[in-house]
Amino acid sequence: MPNLNDIRSTFLNFFARNGHEIVPSSPLVPRNDPTLMFVNSGMVQFKNLFTGVETRDYKRATTAQKCVRAGGKHNDLDNVGYTARHHTFFEMMGNFSFGDYFKAEAIPFAWELVTKELDIPAERLLVTVYHTDDEAADLWKKVAGLPDERIIRIPTNDNFWMMGPTGPCGPCTEIFFDHGDQYWGGPPGSPEEDGDRFVEIWNLVFMQNEQFEDGSMKALDMQSIDTGMGIERVAALLQGTNDNYATDLIRALIEASAHATSSDPDGPGKTHHRVIADHLRSTSFLIADGVMPSNDGRGYVLRRIMRRAMRHAHLLGSKDPVMHRLVPALVHQMGAAYPELGRAQAMIEETLELEETRFKQTLDRGLRLLDDELETLDMDAPLPGESAFKLYDTYGFPLDLTQDALREKGRAVDTEGFEAAMAEQKAKARAAWAGSGEAADAAVWFDLADRHGATDFLGYDTEMAEGQILALVRDGAEVERLDTGQEGWAILNQTPFYGEAGGQVADHGYVRRLADLDDISHVTDVQRHADGRLFTHKLRVERGALGRGDTVSLEVDHRRRSKVRANHSATHLLHEALRVHLGDHVAQRGSLNDEDRLRFDFSHAKPLTDDELRAVGEEVNAFIRQNSPVTTRIMTPDEAREIGAQALFGEKYGDEVRVVSMGRAPTGKGTDGETWSIELCGGTHVTRTGDIGLCVIVGDGASSAGVRRIEALTGAAAFEHLERQAALVSEISGTVKAQPAEIATRIRTLMDERRALQNEVAQLRRELAMAGGAGQGGGAEPRDVNGVRFLAQVLSGVSGKDLPALIDEHKTRLESGAVLLIADTGGKAAVAAGVTGDLTGTLSAVDLVRAAVAELGGKGGGGRPDMAQGGGPDAGHADAAIKAAEAVIGG
Repeated sequence: MPNLNDIRSTFLNFFARNGHEIVPSSPLVPRNDPTLMFVNSGMVQFKNLFTGVETRDYKRATTAQKCVRAGGKHNDLDNVGYTARHHTFFEMMGNFSFGDYFKAEAIPFAWELVTKELDIPAERLLVTVYHTDDEAADLWKKVAGLPDERIIRIPTNDNFWMMGPTGPCGPCTEIFFDHGDQYWGGPPGSPEEDGDRFVEIWNLVFMQNEQFEDGSMKALDMQSIDTGMGIERVAALLQGTNDNYATDLIRALIEASAHATSSDPDGPGKTHHRVIADHLRSTSFLIADGVMPSNDGRGYVLRRIMRRAMRHAHLLGSKDPVMHRLVPALVHQMGAAYPELGRAQAMIEETLELEETRFKQTLDRGLRLLDDELETLDMDAPLPGESAFKLYDTYGFPLDLTQDALREKGRAVDTEGFEAAMAEQKAKARAAWAGSGEAADAAVWFDLADRHGATDFLGYDTEMAEGQILALVRDGAEVERLDTGQEGWAILNQTPFYGEAGGQVADHGYVRRLADLDDISHVTDVQRHADGRLFTHKLRVERGALGRGDTVSLEVDHRRRSKVRANHSATHLLHEALRVHLGDHVAQRGSLNDEDRLRFDFSHAKPLTDDELRAVGEEVNAFIRQNSPVTTRIMTPDEAREIGAQALFGEKYGDEVRVVSMGRAPTGKGTDGETWSIELCGGTHVTRTGDIGLCVIVGDGASSAGVRRIEALTGAAAFEHLERQAALVSEISGTVKAQPAEIATRIRTLMDERRALQNEVAQLRRELAMAGGAGQGGGAEPRDVNGVRFLAQVLSGVSGKDLPALIDEHKTRLESGAVLLIADTGGKAAVAAGVTGDLTGTLSAVDLVRAAVAELGGKGGGGRPDMAQGGGPDAGHADAAIKAAEAVIGG
């Protein structure tokens, strides 16, 4: 009896032998279809090949595609566990032709695989075709020898596939297996077709037409094949059962659940185990593909699935978290086919355990509060919407859990009242935002957020995706389109573009309309509005136009993003290095992570010494060279702080945070005791620390009182900086005629020689000035002014700092009197005045300087009564300055 892994290998190997490329499963979050919350079929990753937008180096492909149906129009969540074939997670086997082969080859492939490779009895098979598809019906007769009564013509859309209201489409043919008359049900097309007897195991789509808005249809130039085989259904029939949950893989997970909860897998809790087994697969694969539990978008759907499974574990009597203990069993079963499970195992286990721990607290607290509310109501009265909203808003108890708990009691919730309370809260938030002066057009962003919901950010895992334009805003108002040359803001349902936050700058990049890839717009900024729910993209239409409702491809500028995230990750390492070498008082006080540099402000009262800067830089680069993985987890702020995470200055934290960890050290922090840097951060980061390349600190200075600022470069910018420094050292080495290692010594020697020469020259200038030598002007002899001996002299070749010493020498020679010296320093004037001690009671050097400075075009001047200095911009008025000083002496 083949197990599920055998069936998968048989399928893929069969088509590989027949010229098909085995293509790995795409991630569960679709990057090329913004209309889907999760990948729900095998053809999703090939959509652009079918439409001709993309080409690859193969025309035949086969896959085992992981799929999730738990949100949007493809939502099987409520049925899971209660039926034989509903799942949130399943595998879709498929073979595809992109304009290569068509019906005449596809039908024989299907029949050979099913009846020969998988050895399914042909006599228990029947097929359906679209009622007008005579070609397919004739091929089934020819290839399989099926009689007319086992070729059922279906006139409905059940056998006509469409990608959407317009676009590629075509008829289908399906293979059904008859499980026998022990099961109720009839063949497809009959009134009993929803029974369990006849089960579809294969769907083959002939993509041969294109439908247009007016309802017309024409044949496609490239006719293609898209097939799907649910591996769980095939495994069930090959293993002799009609129940997917009885197959080997899912049964192994059910038994793991029973063991972990100490309960009977087939007893009264049977349904609980089935839910847990199914939800274990979907939650684990979603986490492995980068989805994290949150309160909106894909993260909210993941949380619903997780909590549904956890509630069923609670109903089995489990007191402690159990889901994370089942992950090894899943990895054992599916890890070989999907290695991403093994790579993410630690993250999956930790996320499940943290979520279940919190959920149990929420569940216990919420149920107690709910019971308290119910005691105040009549027996049959529904729970008021305000009470349900209070449970949700204040205590974190989701509405769907409230409804589930009340359903068991035969009670209901006033959902209209709940929605009214939710709307009232949003109105208050909008008013608070507008009142804060954040933006004049805040109302438009809140209105858009209320209408369309939060933007789903994909940028942690990809830099390319598709999205749908939900709204366009220009000059504060919504518009239908932007034309060439126009600028505006675009709101999309999902985006890989990072919105500026937490010191990290916004992504730049391009938006192209899928309907015409020549229509291109340049994204120059991304901001967050409406309490961070909306990512608004500032763009300029370079060619063509952009309209509301357009489906677009989104491409982040990879080169810029790589530089920004390297700087951001280096900032985390720098923060921790500063704490290690300066002390635990270091805390972030601001940051900038741009493409060309990083800037980090931190609390510290004094400048860093050269040794401290060197030690910090060496520590950062040691962890860069370590090339350790950078991991991200979702926690509550309290849980994050318990493991030593640093909160970033200026960030607003909700009830959940992203915790970024990097580096390994024997005396680290965290649950493993070895993680070096742990911070709360919503930004994008490198995959491994080695991706930073290099970090060079280029500046350290004061930012404000008690706050220092470090600036640094990473990667290529750091390397280019070091190259420039090396070139400068080489140039200096040649100039001073010394080897690079001897430059400092050589420069110190030259500086000492320069200072000695400067002192010698200054001494010579003073001696020359005192001697009244050439170029030192006239008036070097004292004269009597109102009974005071007054010496005034205009000097050249003398600096202002030489004047005090000359004043002192002249005062000594005079014994009693006043001196005024004016140094002509290239058109400007430096002034000094001195008065001997016996005269300072009646005459002040300050008054002499101020009178002279006023004539030289300056202001002020000051000092002591016996010595004062000043200056002015016009040395040409030196004579007038001397006369002004004489006038002061003359009274």
